[in-house]
Amino acid sequence: MEKSRSESSGKLPAAAVIVAAGRGERAGQVDGPKQYRKVAGRAVLAHTVETFLRHRDIGTVAVVIHADDDALLKQALGSLVERVTVVHGGATRQESTRLGLLALQEENPGAVLIHDGVRPFADAELIDRVIASIDENHGALPALPVSDTLKREATDGTISATVPRAGLHAAQTPQGFPYAPILAAHQAAHRQGHGDFTDDAAIAEWAEMPVRIVAGSPDNVKLTWARDIAMADQRLSPSINAFPDVRTGNGYDVHSFEAGDHVTLCGVAIPHTKKLSGHSDADVCLHALTDALLATCGAGDIGTHFPPSDPQWKGAASRIFVEYAVKLVRSKGGRIANADVTLICEAPRIGPHREAMTAELSDMLGIDAGRVSVKATTNERLGFVGREEGIAAIVTASVVYPGELPE
Repeated sequence: MEKSRSESSGKLPAAAVIVAAGRGERAGQVDGPKQYRKVAGRAVLAHTVETFLRHRDIGTVAVVIHADDDALLKQALGSLVERVTVVHGGATRQESTRLGLLALQEENPGAVLIHDGVRPFADAELIDRVIASIDENHGALPALPVSDTLKREATDGTISATVPRAGLHAAQTPQGFPYAPILAAHQAAHRQGHGDFTDDAAIAEWAEMPVRIVAGSPDNVKLTWARDIAMADQRLSPSINAFPDVRTGNGYDVHSFEAGDHVTLCGVAIPHTKKLSGHSDADVCLHALTDALLATCGAGDIGTHFPPSDPQWKGAASRIFVEYAVKLVRSKGGRIANADVTLICEAPRIGPHREAMTAELSDMLGIDAGRVSVKATTNERLGFVGREEGIAAIVTASVVYPGELPE
């Protein structure tokens, strides 16, 4: 089985607890608790949950909700509800988080990320930074340096002091911790009647667990007031005045056969009487896919970023190249819409492996399997493919980038 990035890099495998049991009084109750309000046609909580479900370093996602909200959750998440662990929360955020952590005891993950259900703008890069900073002894807190001048108010409503802002940060979520120590800290606080901690990093501090500060994201706002929800809806909804920016990239690659006992195609090892020749694992499909993704943002080709003359790529798994291209596309604001793969070969047969290939590509690209197409055709015994001297691949990828407003 393919390892996650966290396992491959030695980092602790992670689960997530998304806290969404609040009533959201400050946002008003016209349309129910704010985590179920719709922005861009979907519940706030659905946007949040999907981000964590799509992240390949996150295993179990536990969603902590109010005991009265089972129907609201099912309506909000739709089919995604089958992929999460549902936990009924307590009277406070702290208690809800503790119950969410307890629900992970059987799995006993190495690390856990605790996130506010009403922060729908956390992205994969932010989650990456948090996970990368967690180890067996340290937690991680995404935060932004305070930029505003801070004032302390006196009892009569006047300013009593200006607070130096050097070293001050505004805390965000997801906050990440080694699982067993943060659960123990929550349990200890519960037993001792300490119920007034404002976030999980404060509990870790109380339990003397060091917490590293990592770069937060200015986009990762918490939806607190009704105006926040309106702004989120505007931000997530495609502007009717924006020109769509849908780009299509094409990739083509070919590798010849050499002596061997299997070929690797779309990340799947397939028994065969030969293997493909190449500097990495010679996965002709993933090489073409990398080129297709890079083409959508004018980033050259696979050889630009991974020169075949570089010995570090000898025998490397080609999914490294795809994941690099995916990260580059996302850094430019791109959202991968679909990938269409055509393999051209006389043998081996692709049909029996299509489902596994689709699953691998879906995982690498971070998109639903329904957005991935894997097809195969022969070359009617013509040319080098027809003579079974090699395999060719043609890949088309579509990526949606932020639209541009007309001048």
